[in-house]
Amino acid sequence: MLPAGLRAEANRVQSFVEMFTEAQRILRAMPPAQKLRAAERLYYSARQLKAAALRAQHPAWTDEAIRHAVREIFLYARS
Repeated sequence: MLPAGLRAEANRVQSFVEMFTEAQRILRAMPPAQKLRAAERLYYSARQLKAAALRAQHPAWTDEAIRHAVREIFLYARS
C-alpha cells in the first residue's frame, strides 16, 4: 500500500490524465471554425490575465503602460 501522500499524488495524476483525455476527445469533435474561436478566446484571456498580473505587480503604471507592456510581452513571446 502506498503512503497517504503518494496515494494522494497518484490520484491527482490520474485525475489530470482523465481530464486531459476528455479535453482531447472534445477538441477532436470540434469543427475547425469552433477550434479557431476557442483558440482566439484563449489568446485574449491570456492577454487579460497578463494585464491583471502586471497591474498587481506595478500599481503605479498607467493603463497605457500596461497595454504597451502586454503588447511587447506577446509580440516577443516564445514557446
